[in-house]
Amino acid sequence: MAEIAEQQVIDEVLAWFGDSWDPDHTLLQWRDRLVESGWAVPSWSTRWFGKDLPAWADRLAHSTIRKAGGIAVPLGGGFGLAAPTMYDHASDDLKHKYLRRTLTGELSWCQLFSEPGAGSDLAGLKTTAVRDGDQWIVNGQKVWNTSADHADMGILVARTDWDAVKHAGLSYFLIDMQQDGVEVRPIEQMNYRNSFNEVFMTDARVPHENMVGGQGEGWKVARGTLAHERSFSSMRSAPINPEASGRVITEARVEAAEYLRTYEWYPQRMGRVDLVTPQAVRRSRTEDQVLRQEMMKLISFQNASEWTSGRAQAARALGRPPGSEGSIGKLALSEVARQANHVHSRIAGADGMLTETEDPVDAVIAEVIVSTPAQSIAGGTDEIQHNIIGETMLGLPKEPAADRGMPFKEVGR
Repeated sequence: MAEIAEQQVIDEVLAWFGDSWDPDHTLLQWRDRLVESGWAVPSWSTRWFGKDLPAWADRLAHSTIRKAGGIAVPLGGGFGLAAPTMYDHASDDLKHKYLRRTLTGELSWCQLFSEPGAGSDLAGLKTTAVRDGDQWIVNGQKVWNTSADHADMGILVARTDWDAVKHAGLSYFLIDMQQDGVEVRPIEQMNYRNSFNEVFMTDARVPHENMVGGQGEGWKVARGTLAHERSFSSMRSAPINPEASGRVITEARVEAAEYLRTYEWYPQRMGRVDLVTPQAVRRSRTEDQVLRQEMMKLISFQNASEWTSGRAQAARALGRPPGSEGSIGKLALSEVARQANHVHSRIAGADGMLTETEDPVDAVIAEVIVSTPAQSIAGGTDEIQHNIIGETMLGLPKEPAADRGMPFKEVGR
């Protein structure tokens, strides 16, 4: 493939957009046109809706379309997780069946990986899939499942071989979330949000052809999804031009509002460092020398964390595979959240315990204090990130594991 400059991509996208944009289309009609053009995933092959361009072309194409006043790709895990996993690992039949409808947003998806006893140690999951002719019968429980309450499909990892070691006994499936045998229950968090769900599968059925990769290859495919998740987690909805109008714009605003509802509390989970100095001024605490030290520690560490994140984003934009900076950045975010919790608690005092208050800022601070513990858990616990850094970066011996090398059915539970 001949090299292509960023400006050439921008010019080609704008030329296509000028000829194709119709604000009176439905959102689905517009996305169908976008996928057909190849500008939804220009880094993919021309056989599968792409243009064989470098990895950086995807985000450049999307941002160019948005800056021109249009709507780009669908929001959520369908485009960010399910689609690239299918592109990398699924059979041609599965790609023909699901890929286009996922890229257009016609199909919505959720991720069914973590379990009550298998979060950080995902390979220890116990949800079972048993072969029954041309189908697999699935039984088990998944947890922390965003969008499971309204998803059409789910990406599922289940155990298909209890005689194999834990990583080798897993398989990866695409499961219909609307079938009998799949029950979704919302989880009420201690900040009174219900962004996540738990999913119970009782004799749910998956066609054999909906297996992604071969039997026993679920861990390899899941690792691919998790690599995409690290990139996807940095993607959020870009603002829609407030002056734009038309049916496609209206439908896109509804889509964005529904998607962002899940993440409304995420700034609080990260600690709301931006409120620390204003709160200290507001409560006349700026002369407290100990508090000032704690505030500067927090702000300095947040700046360093943002630089690390910037390096990771630059590497991804160049098409480099995710590196250890992801784990370092995750640990940094956890430390920022803990320190922010500490500083906000010192500033707010007893007011930080209020769950109902007429002051909207105090309400936000109260939510920060009960939300930041999630930052050390979500997306891989701090302990797991320490192991990854120690083993992959520092060359330390792997953590001892009693279940290493033995059939999973013999592992104590």
